[in-house]
Amino acid sequence: MKNLGQMMKQAQQMQAKMAELQAALDQAEVTGQSGGGMVTIVTSAKGDPKKVKIDPTLINPSEAEVLEDLIVAALRDARQKGEAMVQEEMGKLTGGLSLPAGFKLPF
Repeated sequence: MKNLGQMMKQAQQMQAKMAELQAALDQAEVTGQSGGGMVTIVTSAKGDPKKVKIDPTLINPSEAEVLEDLIVAALRDARQKGEAMVQEEMGKLTGGLSLPAGFKLPF
């Protein structure tokens, strides 16, 4: 029974640390770029867009499709960087804890 109590205590500590990590990831920013930096998008590490910067030379009605593609590419780049940050931080938190395949933590 003592081991079970210890495990429950560790689980509660892990839960508190995960809540702190989620808050930190919501505040952390990642920057995605495309077109050699002509389109820059800043998001939270969890993927929430925060800021978009577009080089004025791209704002040409006849090239709207190019601009649209660059925005999508910059969002994709920011998302990938955010996912990498989440994985890195989760690895630190779990300390190499082996989780079952397909097990998703709450975010």
